Amino acid sequence: MMKFESHSAAETEAVGEKFARMLRPGNVVAFLGGLGAGKTAFTRGMARTLAPDADVSSPTFALVNDYGGKIPFWHFDMYRIKTMDDLYSTGFFDYLEMGGILAVEWSENIAGALPEGTIFVRIIPTGENDREIRIGSDVFSGESEKEGKA
Repeated sequence: MMKFESHSAAETEAVGEKFARMLRPGNVVAFLGGLGAGKTAFTRGMARTLAPDADVSSPTFALVNDYGGKIPFWHFDMYRIKTMDDLYSTGFFDYLEMGGILAVEWSENIAGALPEGTIFVRIIPTGENDREIRIGSDVFSGESEKEGKA
């Protein structure tokens, strides 16, 4: 597991930008963290590497934003996803087959549908602007998670 400290949204974006350089087509990045933790800021940093012309915003109402890029880069918000039918309606499984990179906010809601090899990014507020960012497959260690329903 990799750990980073951030003291601002700009620092969180910088971590996302560096992290994105390690990604390959087909990678799924699943975010864990509450409202305002910094998931969209991290994704904005990823986009600086993957899709520099993208205007990154939270896909809360659209459910998915397509940022383009040399390797297609999609940003999902699963906050309102409660059932497998909801998940299918997002096109999530179709996007998985297209070979791009998926960034998935509120991934806890679809934990059972995430593919093997998913990379988890947990963002933990440790102060007003401070964050601990954990990246890897073992970010759940020692912490309980909401059971995914989808």
